Amino acid sequence: MGKGKLEKFAELETFLNVFQYPYSVIAERPFEMKGRWRIDFFKNENPIVLELGCGKGEYAVALARQCPDVNFIGVDIKGARLWTGASQAIRKGLPNVAFLRTNIEFIDHFFSPDEVQEIWLTFSDPQMKNPRKRLTSTFFLERYRRFLINLGIIHLKTDSNFLFTYTDLLVKENCLPQPFATTDLYHDKRLAEEPFLGIQTYYEQMWLERGLPIKYMQFLLPHDGKLVEPDVEIELDEYRSYHRSKRSSKERAK
Repeated sequence: MGKGKLEKFAELETFLNVFQYPYSVIAERPFEMKGRWRIDFFKNENPIVLELGCGKGEYAVALARQCPDVNFIGVDIKGARLWTGASQAIRKGLPNVAFLRTNIEFIDHFFSPDEVQEIWLTFSDPQMKNPRKRLTSTFFLERYRRFLINLGIIHLKTDSNFLFTYTDLLVKENCLPQPFATTDLYHDKRLAEEPFLGIQTYYEQMWLERGLPIKYMQFLLPHDGKLVEPDVEIELDEYRSYHRSKRSSKERAK
């Protein structure tokens, strides 16, 4: 029988690779390791890569195993999910991966300018009703600019045609460099060239079993220039999540 949520939360408090800062904690005290992740935790000068909305942390852990010379930090607000990745990292002896439990809206509270090289967004909620909550919206991109290096890489891997289309339109509207994009990753030759693209989470495997093509893009985020939202209506996904219908009776949204 698996551990219950309360037991996982209690165990998280003992994990040295987990930092818990929900909004209630942020409001009371600053994050003292801001700007010092390499010095105080990783003990090296290697690049830092974030996975935002990491869920169980499967991608962050797999990336850490493939790339021992890179530091990875998985970020999510759900502690019971983070427990899975954090405990795996401990069992596998991976010193180059950590986890931060917080709301992504406050992600810029935890990193200093130019402290992060790349960001991964793996199967983020497309937030079809609320553009402000999309992790590729200008609301979030402006926050990423505060700690991501100039022209830092943002990776988006998704089953959602809505989120992929929205992000692609935003990238083009703002003339952001886009080295690679595909609407069917597992039938793209680039997959064989970059093995980290083929890492599969539990939810990704469900989408693949359902016959949904996996979409991927990477784009670069410059420090300069005003970011604007695309003013285009996009066809909504026909589903919300596995075995659940779409969240709105509308057919399209901006």
